[in-house]
Amino acid sequence: MGVPVLHHTRMCPPREAPSAAIPVTMIARDLQADEFLSPHSHPWGQVTYALEGVLRITALNSSWVLPPMRAIWIPPQIEHEVTILEKTRLRPLCIFAARAPFAGRDCQVLEVSNLLRQLIISLEQLDPGQEPARVALLAELILDELSRSSTRPIRVPLPTDKRLKTLCGNLIDKPGSPLTLEQWAQVVGASERTLARLFERELGLSFGQWRQQVRLAHAAPMIARGVPLSQVAQELGYASQSAFSAMFKKTFGSSPTAFFKP
Repeated sequence: MGVPVLHHTRMCPPREAPSAAIPVTMIARDLQADEFLSPHSHPWGQVTYALEGVLRITALNSSWVLPPMRAIWIPPQIEHEVTILEKTRLRPLCIFAARAPFAGRDCQVLEVSNLLRQLIISLEQLDPGQEPARVALLAELILDELSRSSTRPIRVPLPTDKRLKTLCGNLIDKPGSPLTLEQWAQVVGASERTLARLFERELGLSFGQWRQQVRLAHAAPMIARGVPLSQVAQELGYASQSAFSAMFKKTFGSSPTAFFKP
């Protein structure tokens, strides 16, 4: 599998910055696969969401994959970057910092309800300058719906230790690799026990749990574009389609097909 060429794209500011009067505004952009929004931050919070397509968001030493019907809350001033994995209709919401729907500086993956999706579509169609009262009303509804939307993410935490970086970088490039932690220890020049301890200390996961998250993250764009689950399972090192589907359902509470359904 070749390494994709990423095309850097500048993130445009919203038509109007969010304010106390209109706490939610939007940026609407259609982007192609392999476009990349370089690291940046905003004085406002952002709910990064795509009506169609698959994104990868990297922030706070973690990476998240967002299929359709998932979004991510990024607090104000948090640097983040966006990689477009599939052709995407990007519709991020810019949220006035004082009205942040979640406390703290952690990113939150959100399940986008049908109501929230329709509110986002409606907001895109309005001009804040011409219909400020209606935009403000939609903003309040959006903020209320967001506060009810937490869910379980496809999150891949990233390490800082050089040996772990080498191991993790190789697995991200080739998630189907069958190498055991003992075999990886020989590759990176550390003992198996040391690597196991580093996984728990730096990433909060065992080697097996972290590799599973990487495989889920790689599965997202393949499933979203209709690659058969049997092929996805084979590419990611699972013995069978049923083994992959069972792991997925245990993690997310739904089948892969249902999870990625727009």
